[in-house]
Amino acid sequence: MGLIKVKTAIYCSAAAIFLAACTEMTDAEKNAELGPLNAVDATGISDIMLNLADPEEAVVFFRDALAQNPERIDLKRNYAKSLVRAKKYAEAALVFEQLIETGDATSEDRLAYAEALIRNGAWDEAEVQLDAIPPTVENFKRYFLEALVADHNKEWERADSYYDVARGLTTKPAQVLNNWGLSKLSRRQYNDADKLFKQAISADPKMFAAKNNLVLSRGMRKIYELPVMPMTDSERAVLLYNLAREAIKNGDRDIARGLLELAIETHPQYFEAAASLLGSL
Repeated sequence: MGLIKVKTAIYCSAAAIFLAACTEMTDAEKNAELGPLNAVDATGISDIMLNLADPEEAVVFFRDALAQNPERIDLKRNYAKSLVRAKKYAEAALVFEQLIETGDATSEDRLAYAEALIRNGAWDEAEVQLDAIPPTVENFKRYFLEALVADHNKEWERADSYYDVARGLTTKPAQVLNNWGLSKLSRRQYNDADKLFKQAISADPKMFAAKNNLVLSRGMRKIYELPVMPMTDSERAVLLYNLAREAIKNGDRDIARGLLELAIETHPQYFEAAASLLGSL
C-alpha cells in the first residue's frame, strides 16, 4: 500500500500543473482518455453502426469520428458506405472520389462508388469505375451494376448476359429479375418481361414493384385483369388504380371507370386518388 501511495503522489504532483484536483484513475476513466474511437474499435461498434444502426445515425457517427481522425482511411470508407445506406448518394460519391484520388480505394470501394454514380445518373463515370476493376473480381454487385450500365447503353446482349450471371450469384434474386424484366419491357418483349416479373414475385412475394410492373406490362397490351399472385387488399386496390390509368392512356375510358370503382370498393380505407380520378372521368 505504501508503494501505491508514493506512485499516486508522484502522479498528482506531475499533473498538478494541469488539474485543479487529482484522484486515482479508474478503468473507465482510462478508457475515456483513449478517446471514443479506440473504445469503438475495441467493441466492434463500427460494424454495428454500419450494418444495423439507423442510417442517419450511422452517418453522424462516422462523420464525427472522421472529423476527429481525418487520417483514418477505414473511417472515411465507412463514412462513404453509411452515406450510401442513408441514400445520400451524391455525398457518398464525393467521399469515394477522395479515396480514389489518394490511391486508397479498393475494388469494393470502386463498386460502391459506381453504384452511387448510377443512382445519381452519372452513367459514363460509373462505367469508367467498373472498367477500372480487375476482371478477377467476380461477385453479384459487379455483374448487377454491369448489367444496369449495359442496359442504359442499350447493349441488350451484354445486359442479358450480366443479369443472368448476377441472378446466379445471389440467394435473393428478386431485384435482379425485376430489373431484367424492366429491361425486356423497354424493348417491348412483353412475354419475356412478364416471365421475369413473375419469377421476381415468386422469389419475393412482398415485392410490390414487380407486381406493379407485371400489371403495367399487361395493361400496355390492354389486358385489364389482374394476374393471379399474392396481394393484400390495399395492394389490389392500388394495382387496379394503376391499371385504370393505363386504360386511360389507351383511350379505354369506360374500362378505366370500372377499374376505379372496383379499386375504391376494394381498398380497406377511403381511396382518395382513385375517387378523384373517377370524378374527373
